[in-house]
Amino acid sequence: MPNPTAAMLVIGDEILSGRTKDTNTNYLACALTEAAIDLKEARVVSDEHDRIAEAVRVLSKRYDHVFTSGGIGPTHDDITADAIGAAFGVKVDIRDDARDLLAAHYKRQGMEFNDARKRMARIPDGAMLIDNPVSIAPGFSIGNVHVMAGVPTVFHAMVATVLATLTGGQPLLSETLRVYIGEGDVAGPLGILAEANQDVSLGSYPFQKDGIYGSNLVVRGTDPLRLKAVIGQLAKVLGVEHE
Repeated sequence: MPNPTAAMLVIGDEILSGRTKDTNTNYLACALTEAAIDLKEARVVSDEHDRIAEAVRVLSKRYDHVFTSGGIGPTHDDITADAIGAAFGVKVDIRDDARDLLAAHYKRQGMEFNDARKRMARIPDGAMLIDNPVSIAPGFSIGNVHVMAGVPTVFHAMVATVLATLTGGQPLLSETLRVYIGEGDVAGPLGILAEANQDVSLGSYPFQKDGIYGSNLVVRGTDPLRLKAVIGQLAKVLGVEHE
């Protein structure tokens, strides 16, 4: 059986303007690889209700899981919950369990649980809360969409919570052949081998250091014996040694 598939949807004008650097996609990609869930697509959209809702509808139909980051805070432009509700055609309102979590947290902190902070308790009907051990304000899962905060430390904690509930497939493995041959000379043989071995993925990643250049040739797949066989074929075709 093929591995489950996933998409990442990063939400926020601050990402698109360059004010904030997106590190959540890389973190999720690594976490999903370890969980044997294949990340197939990543998108970034602005803080616009209709764009978020449209992207969620498309991605949730195309992939087994969708992970979002950003837009579930206390400010006026945190509209992800409303957009997700629209995508699924459900009402969004303050929910008792989320409100109680936040009220208790701010009471412990000696801070007012004001209307802005209550916005973080607005959850689409039918959604399940995602635990947030860092700052309490929960994310939520509805259908196959997992909605999480944009702050990296919180996002990481929420990803761990969600992944513990998901079933992955076979772990993705890799073998690397480092050659001191230009990518242009490697491309032909690599393409022929890729065509002949479509059950694995072949890639070329050039490097240059201290005037020396070459390519790291990577074979990816789930069967370690197949990886060793294909990397052996590649080494033989290129006339190089591989341990």
